[in-house]
Amino acid sequence: MTETTIPASPARGSILADRARYLIATAARAPSVHNSQPWRFRVGESAIELYCDPRRKLQVDPVGREMLISCGAALFGLRLAVRSLGYLPMVDLLPDPARLRLLARVGVGPAKPMTSAERQMLKALPHRHTHRGAFGPGPLPAGLLAGLQHDALAEGATLVLVEPGLAYERLADIATAVNRRLAVDPHTRAESWRWSRSPDSLALDGVPGYAFPATSVPGTLPVTPRRQRRRLPQRDFDLGRGLGLEDADGSPPVATAVLVTSGDSRADWLRAGQALHRLLAHAASKWVFASLDSQLLEVTLIRALIRDRLALPGAPQLLLQLGVVDSTHPTARRPPDELIEP
Repeated sequence: MTETTIPASPARGSILADRARYLIATAARAPSVHNSQPWRFRVGESAIELYCDPRRKLQVDPVGREMLISCGAALFGLRLAVRSLGYLPMVDLLPDPARLRLLARVGVGPAKPMTSAERQMLKALPHRHTHRGAFGPGPLPAGLLAGLQHDALAEGATLVLVEPGLAYERLADIATAVNRRLAVDPHTRAESWRWSRSPDSLALDGVPGYAFPATSVPGTLPVTPRRQRRRLPQRDFDLGRGLGLEDADGSPPVATAVLVTSGDSRADWLRAGQALHRLLAHAASKWVFASLDSQLLEVTLIRALIRDRLALPGAPQLLLQLGVVDSTHPTARRPPDELIEP
């Protein structure tokens, strides 16, 4: 499934209207920073429009880069949902420069059955999740990393594998230094507090306590056993409150990668989000999950430093660490009715 801009058929517009709730619910299974779900949709006669929701933008994301990456992920989910109806999605990206909230317009193109790979990705969406705990033992399935790299390329991005050794140590050194500073930064801590939830919370957004590990002392990074030194420092959602239930003990991730785009524009951020969701859904279909690090890339200078130190072929948008997980507890999503623009 690739993005295309062939004009959609108005005669098929009723398909979108008739299945709008299903299409939007499927799109809303996308990953988003802090599970903030910063997207909205408008159902028209011949297309569904995707909008960003600035009210859900992180305060540490002033230009909306992470918000648009999240919305790009929802765009891929919407495209996949259209494919499940047996049609090609027709996408017009950033169709109106005068309407900055409008990110994409998706219509229905020619009929074409889903591929087996698309069916597997769709089936994986309900259990796909960002994994912040320890991984299980064992290698990744043979050929999976190459397949994930192909997914990124198909969406206009590049998945760069960070090899063990000097490249990884350079990245780990930067991550450790930055996260130590951010762990005591009041704005960063306030943002984590805003979007973290107790394990029994009924909230349909944010990160629930069962999805992150606890920290023992306020202001510290999550405790990481020495044998997990390959795990990059993670964002602290617990903040010493003892909310976290995720088990931090276990095997380290198997692979570390950086999702890169050739440019660093709004369109690039949307492409990064589509690439991210596509490769995560593919990985989840094999019971491989990723911990995602966006905090390290929030600062422009740090992103430039990582690009230079790792000799990346473009702008780094997300860091991923991948491993095998044998169980899942997906985070909640808001219902479609809350996501539809008037």
